[in-house]
Amino acid sequence: QVQLVESGGGLVQAGGSLRLSCAASGSIFSINAMGWYRQAPEKQRELVASITSGGTTNYSDAVKGRFTVSRDNAKSTVYLQMNGLKPEDTAVYYCNADIKHRIWSPITAYWGQGTQVAVSS
Repeated sequence: QVQLVESGGGLVQAGGSLRLSCAASGSIFSINAMGWYRQAPEKQRELVASITSGGTTNYSDAVKGRFTVSRDNAKSTVYLQMNGLKPEDTAVYYCNADIKHRIWSPITAYWGQGTQVAVSS
C-alpha cells in the first residue's frame, strides 16, 4: 500500500507564490516519474509539471516560466514552486507518482487526495 500526502495549498492574491509538497510512503521499491496535475471546476484534469527520477522536467505551456517542479529522492517527495500565480491557476492540484513495489512489480500510478489552490484577482 502506498500513500501520497500533499500539503501547501491555500488562497493567495494574483502575483503571489505557493509551494506544494507531496510525500510518498508505504511499500516502495522505486519511484519513476512524479508530477502534478490540476483540475478546475467543469474542466478535465490536466498535467501541470512532471519530473523523472533522473531530474528531467516537463511543463505545460500554461505554467512554463512560472512554476518549478523538483524532487528529493531520499525523501520520496516532489515539490511544486508556483510563482506569479494567476486567477486561472485556481484548481485542485493532485500529486501523481509511478511506483514499483518490488523489483519485479509492474509500475503502478498513485494519486494524492488533492489540495486546493485559489488565486484571487
